[in-house]
Amino acid sequence: MSNENCTHDCSSCKEDCAERNAIPKESLNEFSKVRKVIGVVSGKGGVGKSMVTALLATASSRMGKCTAVLDADITGPSIPKLFGITEKVTSPDGKHITPAESVSGIKIISINLLLPDETEPVVWRGPIIAGTVKQFWTDVIWGDVDYMFVDMPPGTGDVPLTVFQSLPVDGIIVVASPQDLVSMIVAKAVKMAQIMNIPVLGIVENMSYLTCPHCGKKINLFGESHIDKTAREFGIKNVYKLPLDPALTALADGGKIEEADYNLLLDLFKTL
Repeated sequence: MSNENCTHDCSSCKEDCAERNAIPKESLNEFSKVRKVIGVVSGKGGVGKSMVTALLATASSRMGKCTAVLDADITGPSIPKLFGITEKVTSPDGKHITPAESVSGIKIISINLLLPDETEPVVWRGPIIAGTVKQFWTDVIWGDVDYMFVDMPPGTGDVPLTVFQSLPVDGIIVVASPQDLVSMIVAKAVKMAQIMNIPVLGIVENMSYLTCPHCGKKINLFGESHIDKTAREFGIKNVYKLPLDPALTALADGGKIEEADYNLLLDLFKTL
């Protein structure tokens, strides 16, 4: 649909038009090849999106796949913390960036690996943040990667739009929590993916329940889950429910997410 008021700046517009769909994807550098790009999204913050990203990457690595994580959550990066990475990344030629690597060899780039102090806030406007995400894709020497997981910031703003437009995203995983608002929140993420013609590969309900350490009974801390109904409404087949697990939380806080004896997302990874 044409619009006489169109500025031709798709970064500030959410209309589904021919011009948007014709935007060329950003090219990788000559040192990189990525076969599949999976975005991990959420409609709101605090649902464990970065945790799910890290677990999916760990599952991929355990399956023998060359795996990478692009931390696109520029203002709230947490991927390096989950993997226990504190060393800064380097640029061998002043143009390209060598990514960090986790204990199991997962390649990682995050703004926290470039800042002199990881507690320094990133107070940037949207276009600069979006440009940084593009540079993570184009300027990092990724090598030969089978699966790249992109940890996106919550919501449907500039960065998710930039990722959908600029990267060859094969599909997304939506992360939610078991609350009454989940239907509306998931709907926003799913509808944005539909506008951008990106398939939704599955939904992960994080903090779905707590297993009693004494009797083994499942306790629904946030009330009855509505995720199955929501998935049916949008025709999403793959639904995975992750419990609230203090042991897993301790590993994440200690930067040892790869040590998690946690295979619930291994089945999800196999469907990607």
